[in-house]
Amino acid sequence: MLVHSALRENELQAAQGQTAPRDFSPMLKKSPTVSVLLVDDEPLIRWSLAETLSDGGYCVLEAGDGRGAVEALTSSAAPIDVIMLDYRLPDSNGLQLLGRIRTLSPASRVVLMTAYGTPEVLADALRLGAVCVVNKPIEMQDVPALVARARGTAS
Repeated sequence: MLVHSALRENELQAAQGQTAPRDFSPMLKKSPTVSVLLVDDEPLIRWSLAETLSDGGYCVLEAGDGRGAVEALTSSAAPIDVIMLDYRLPDSNGLQLLGRIRTLSPASRVVLMTAYGTPEVLADALRLGAVCVVNKPIEMQDVPALVARARGTAS
């Protein structure tokens, strides 16, 4: 009913030569959704990251292992913008999986997460195309800025 009365009011104003300011929904003004694939075998970490990013307006996909990550990349209808990849997964080595991800989705920006960061892991991850390597545990309030920085949209 409210929509009909607003439409009738606009029609009356248009017939009288008056125009009312148009009100666009915030959803129409919103920029395209950024998709993030979270790859971590620890459900609580995935949940925390997913909640944080979803609250920030990101579209979040999750995978608990390397096979799930590959499946998400190959079955996703839309490109995945950022991949947050755990270094140690039960079915794959993080750096081998990183190389495969870069082949499957070269436009995706990869953030490697690890509790086992060594200078060698850092150097190899960057050589394989990771945007950055972050140490776990990650502060949840830092995650949206990390994803934005990985996309190149924040300093």
